[in-house]
Amino acid sequence: MSQGANGSSDPIKQLRKEMGFWDVLLFNIATVLGPRWIAAAAHNGTSSISLWMLAALLFFVPSAMVINELSSRFPVEGGLYVWAKEAFGDFHGFVAGWTYWIYTIFYFPGLLLASAAMSAYVIGEGGATLEHNRKFLILVSLGLLVVAVGLNIIGLNIGKWLQNAGGVSTYVPLLMLVVIGAVVWSRHGSATHFTTANMMPTWNWDTVNYWSQIAFAFAGLELVSAMSAEVRDPQRTLPRAVLGSGAMIAAMYIAGTVAVLALVPAADVSVTSGVFHAITVGSIALKVGFFGILAAMLVTVGNAGGVGSTVAGIARVPFIVGIDRYMPAAFGKIHPRWKTPWVSILVQAVASCAVLLISQISETTRGAYQVLIDITILIYFIPFLYMFAAVIKLTKRKDRRENAHAVLIPGGAGGVWFVGGLGFVVVLVCMAVSMVPPGESSNKVLFEAKLFIGTIAAILLGLVLYWRGVREKRLESSRDAPSN
Repeated sequence: MSQGANGSSDPIKQLRKEMGFWDVLLFNIATVLGPRWIAAAAHNGTSSISLWMLAALLFFVPSAMVINELSSRFPVEGGLYVWAKEAFGDFHGFVAGWTYWIYTIFYFPGLLLASAAMSAYVIGEGGATLEHNRKFLILVSLGLLVVAVGLNIIGLNIGKWLQNAGGVSTYVPLLMLVVIGAVVWSRHGSATHFTTANMMPTWNWDTVNYWSQIAFAFAGLELVSAMSAEVRDPQRTLPRAVLGSGAMIAAMYIAGTVAVLALVPAADVSVTSGVFHAITVGSIALKVGFFGILAAMLVTVGNAGGVGSTVAGIARVPFIVGIDRYMPAAFGKIHPRWKTPWVSILVQAVASCAVLLISQISETTRGAYQVLIDITILIYFIPFLYMFAAVIKLTKRKDRRENAHAVLIPGGAGGVWFVGGLGFVVVLVCMAVSMVPPGESSNKVLFEAKLFIGTIAAILLGLVLYWRGVREKRLESSRDAPSN
């Protein structure tokens, strides 16, 4: 293997430390905060407000505490893969790492479809029609993916600016939404009547599927931990950025949902572009129509940043697994010029393109989007089960007591069991409700078939690659073993 610019033949040591505190904070915002989740919450109605609060308390806070402890105890490239491997061994580490990577194959198409629908509002009110044009959605989706992938292959020193711009360009339009909503409410009243009773969670088989999306909307703070070797002073930077971005994200989800409902009745909110429809409605009411166009332009950049941050973080997992030889060794290769895991990034992009096109078969745009979301949630939460279990399993390790830089869950072993156990149970519930077809599904049998086939096929493919890697490592060991 050739040596890198720093004289090391270790691919991990060739990675460049490009990210500081503000880079990580904006990376987290670009990765986690999504206008489409606010739109989905508003479409679900006023009960979403209490669901945001419950998800923040029961999932987001435990996740942040666990991520801070594990990332400060194990500040190495690989994140969730390394944590599961440390706790449960190579096989479970692979399953966690594989499912954490493969979920993006289904996640990107859903994110890209929503991003394309939002970008339609760059032309103003006419975007309401264009957001349902399938050809437009696919072309814009592919364009966003190409930009994000290209910049991240060129290098994190370039790609991080897309993530930074994405964080700012996601938060600013949502601040605009909140301000517009507050002004319109004060001048013209709210389009939605808010009461304590109607803000409480309600059980409905047609909408229970949505509950898992609320928790999924809070997921992503762990992603930058997969890039620890590229973060300056990760044991201080990562926990501080998680706390800062977490507070900003939780506040915006709640305030943004209230603002959308103040501007548009729940039944009229699109689950993909509802935020920008609401901004357009509000800006026209205030006779500042350009606000809607400006917000759509900003969020297009923000969504590209969200895709870019996910590409950047997730690609590091198969990179590390490839170095460990449980996936094809090509995944562990660093680009000789740009020092990025380019093979992993390219495979991710090509597979996402294929899933984007396949998901359109025999489904409405809404149905295709929902299938992608539910497969994503099922696969994505598997490594979260490992993460919450790992923090419990690793409680007795002496490094927890001896690591002066670790940001530990308070309360000793009891605190770890409570936080880890709570997160584990919440994730199981979210996985269960995501399997309930939503009311809008055009064909519930086909919906379930796509859901189960997609999920099982993705996991089986990973297991085939794992056993292939194990066999090759054994053959290599037998060849290298000295003969008697």
